[in-house]
Amino acid sequence: MVSNDLRAFFHPASVAVIGASETPGKFGHEILKNLVEGGFPGALYPINPRSRQILGLTCFTNVKEIPDSVDLSVLIIPARMVPQAIQDCGEKGVKAAVIISGGFSEAGEEGAALQQELAKIAAHYGVRVIGPNCQGVNNPYHPLCASWPLLTR
Repeated sequence: MVSNDLRAFFHPASVAVIGASETPGKFGHEILKNLVEGGFPGALYPINPRSRQILGLTCFTNVKEIPDSVDLSVLIIPARMVPQAIQDCGEKGVKAAVIISGGFSEAGEEGAALQQELAKIAAHYGVRVIGPNCQGVNNPYHPLCASWPLLTR
């Protein structure tokens, strides 16, 4: 793997937060808030089919509805929804995905099957994946804090 393959994870121009939430304390809210408050310089796209706006940002119901390109998606949704979201990311041309969601191989056979399915879909579309069941990614020199707590320089 060449270092440019990781650029979308640590130096993205745009980030979609799939599972963004209006509710403080939920990971989908805290991660979007950390991207905003951490000073992310690129475009941010919250994805939540039940919200019109979160933290002053226009929400989309699906990553495929975003009119611009997306480098990185951060997924904080139920495990059963992740394979379809990865397919949507692949169809959109998203280069990288961070899957914070748990409930995969660590949760037993059903979760392991979901993890295999998402890996197969990601490979088919060429979407690089960190996770699942991870804390996110940070690069305080970009700045990018797609994790918790808020980390800055």
